[in-house]
Amino acid sequence: MIESQINKLSKKRIQLSTFKMKFSTKALISLTVTSLLTSTTNAFTQSPYTKYTQHVSQTRRHMALDMPDMPDMPATPPEASNTDVPALQSRGGAPVNVRYSDFIKMVDGDKVEKVTFSSDGTKLLGVNADGVRLKIDSLPNDPGLLNQLTEHKVDVTVLPNNDSEGGFAELAQSLIFPAVLFAGLFFLSRNAGGGGMGGMGGMGGMGNPMGFGKSKAQVQMVPDTGVNFEDVAGCDGAKLELAEVVDFLKKPEAYSANGCRIPRGVILDGPPGTGKTLLAKAVAGEAGVPFIAIAASEFVEMFVGVGASRVRDIFAQAKKNAPCIIFIDEIDAVGRQRGAGFAGGNDEREQTINQLLTEMDGFNGNPGIITIAATNRVDVLDQALLRPGRFDRKITVDLPDFKGRTRILGVHARGKPLEPDVDLEAIARRTPGFSGAQLENLMNEAAISAARQDKLSVGWDQIDGAVDRLMVGLERKGGTLGQLQFTKELVAYHEAGHAVVGALMPDYDQVQKITIIPRSNGAGGLTFFAPQESRLESGMYSRQYLESQLAVALGGRLAEEIIYGEENVTTGASSDLQNVANIAKRMIKQWGMSDKVGWIALDTPQQGGPFMGRSMGQRGTTWGGKIMGEVDAEIERVVNNSYLTAKTILTDNRDLLDHLANVLVEQEVVSAEEFQMMLVEFSPKVVEYNVIGENRNRDKLPFQAIMADP
Repeated sequence: MIESQINKLSKKRIQLSTFKMKFSTKALISLTVTSLLTSTTNAFTQSPYTKYTQHVSQTRRHMALDMPDMPDMPATPPEASNTDVPALQSRGGAPVNVRYSDFIKMVDGDKVEKVTFSSDGTKLLGVNADGVRLKIDSLPNDPGLLNQLTEHKVDVTVLPNNDSEGGFAELAQSLIFPAVLFAGLFFLSRNAGGGGMGGMGGMGGMGNPMGFGKSKAQVQMVPDTGVNFEDVAGCDGAKLELAEVVDFLKKPEAYSANGCRIPRGVILDGPPGTGKTLLAKAVAGEAGVPFIAIAASEFVEMFVGVGASRVRDIFAQAKKNAPCIIFIDEIDAVGRQRGAGFAGGNDEREQTINQLLTEMDGFNGNPGIITIAATNRVDVLDQALLRPGRFDRKITVDLPDFKGRTRILGVHARGKPLEPDVDLEAIARRTPGFSGAQLENLMNEAAISAARQDKLSVGWDQIDGAVDRLMVGLERKGGTLGQLQFTKELVAYHEAGHAVVGALMPDYDQVQKITIIPRSNGAGGLTFFAPQESRLESGMYSRQYLESQLAVALGGRLAEEIIYGEENVTTGASSDLQNVANIAKRMIKQWGMSDKVGWIALDTPQQGGPFMGRSMGQRGTTWGGKIMGEVDAEIERVVNNSYLTAKTILTDNRDLLDHLANVLVEQEVVSAEEFQMMLVEFSPKVVEYNVIGENRNRDKLPFQAIMADP
């Protein structure tokens, strides 16, 4: 009987070839044998699902008979199972899962155009007359399905079996070399990353060799930096220029009508901590366009060409999202002058900067992209990078002035409960030369000090202590309790000498605070002076001020000499003497403040060593012995006469010196107000300014017994 059924099915298979059915031999035999093995009486055994459906239908009829109150259900005609075709709706073109019974109804209703069977005959994928794709993940054992599909002229396809002899061996041989290569790269990446869990990195890292050339920067479509221009204070000029850039992005048509071209690049230059990165965040928050932020050091890798690839990738992302802003922080890490090294260039860095130059203003250009870069070493950048067309604007973000510091302190005082005695303007006057980052740190340190003392508000004492801590270090525990009385008195006289000379020298800075409390930086005591704002901002110092500075620096050593004698002076003035030598040398050799030497610069200021190789290859000017001898004599003359000036002041005002030293020993700290009251009480006279004399006055200096003859 089995052989006869196989013969019948084979004949049917030959007839079905006229309908272009693509059944494989294995799939057909598999269906036939399965049907014969599962039933010995009838190949068209009814499926369990059909039995279950009939059982449920009978149960529903019985329930209707047992409940007389229910209305009679209308009888369903026998043809309803064939005409009631379910409607299918596809979401996004994805195949729709259908039940097998609904699929049979669709076939009987000629709603199926094409059917594809899997190679093992267990899954089905079809297309109905409306073009909707349908699928059945688990086909029941229905040998009559093939006949039913043939009768309704459905295009039937069976996927071929991909297994072939020798295929696996050939595949394995083709994968051996790539597997060995990737295994070697993985091993090297783990060793370079230190092994352990850190061996596999993210995209672009050592753990993913295929991502070397990809930039790790993410595009922020709607930047949420939490910073706008209102949160940036102390740099009004920079804010104004960057506000124009933001306006360019918001209203480009207003500028295009006048023939304007949007700046392609803006470079922010200034000392560390002045708010360059904060300004870039404010631009991102104000502009409302996609923003990409990356550090220039991320372009530099150990493999040549990786940095250039990342530059291309980041600009490609920006072009897809134009208009867009790219912010490169610390661009001097990759944008330094090419060919400036003593032993040759850096191929990786130079390829990176070449690619950056091309992307910013190359043959194709970068319409709609504004590049903002920040650096505190604009002097080392390559000139090709700074030219118009790449970085059209150079914005200097300088240290804030008095008003700027006051506004910055107001910004960072938000959220901190300040006591009524806190005056932000007084803090700003005491912190000349502080950057925005330093002022933020100052307010934070004051708040930490208040919390350490279990206070709920920040007072003047905490802020004053924070200023001292940032400038000269933390106070040592115990203060002067562990010092001998002689040591305390010696330090008090030393600091009193600085203060008295500084107060009585013409046109010098005002004394702000005097203390003999030791500090963590090694200082036994300190005298604070408040520099004039105009002098500090301009950077111009007069000859009178410099000569006064020499006398003030020597005041501490002179006080020790006057009180304790020449034989008992200490090393406490070591840093003062270094400052004296530096100032006197620069006055004569750099600033032309000597009539004998003349108005020439015999020395150049030290600019650091970014291009040490270039400076080593350049020959400096060599001066003769005669003029250098005159330089030494002039330096000696300036220092000697400054020493005599300070000694005269302290000798003539010995009462004020003793009183100030005694007060320091008692209370350790003297404020500016207390010192001004002492000056009123003792009525000292300010020294009249006169140019330092021409004589060197060696005979009036101490240590005459051990000095060499002139």
